[in-house]
Amino acid sequence: MKERLRKELTRIRNNLSELEVLEKSKRIKKRLFAIDEFKEATTILFYISYDNEVFTHGMIKECMSMEKKAIVPKSITKDNTLILSELVDWNDLEIGSYNILEPKSKSIKEVSINLIDLIVVPGVGFDESGHRIGHGKGYYDDLLKNSKKASHIGLAFEFQIVDKIPAERHDFPVDKIVTEERFIDCLK
Repeated sequence: MKERLRKELTRIRNNLSELEVLEKSKRIKKRLFAIDEFKEATTILFYISYDNEVFTHGMIKECMSMEKKAIVPKSITKDNTLILSELVDWNDLEIGSYNILEPKSKSIKEVSINLIDLIVVPGVGFDESGHRIGHGKGYYDDLLKNSKKASHIGLAFEFQIVDKIPAERHDFPVDKIVTEERFIDCLK
């Protein structure tokens, strides 16, 4: 069921125009930046969007111009883990694993997961309980499981919110979800 949902939601997402992605993402950014978890956070881990995901490039750049540390991941494909690195300059990124922008090896400023206040989580789909479908590699499930201090907020387009996502033992839900239409508290 997860694979079928992943394919269907990815198909719908890939059919969005660039303008739709940017307009919806702008509304999501406005909602995200207005919530207490964001306002109070000083160190924020963002995913770097690709492939019609909720567009985070502008969010990251704006965060870098505020008095907040923007942290981005670098994928280690041999063991499906992430190195978390502070991003100081957008030009410190290059196309990396999975054709996603990542910090250049020489630019990595590693940050411990224990110093992160907020993790902005990608997903192909979410349900209102915070369960998510990712790309199936487990990078974020492990990250969320090991994060004791941070709030976990998923970003999604409204169509990516589905009735139920089957949760497996290794799946780790998010606390909240922000879409272009609403804010979902998954801890209720």
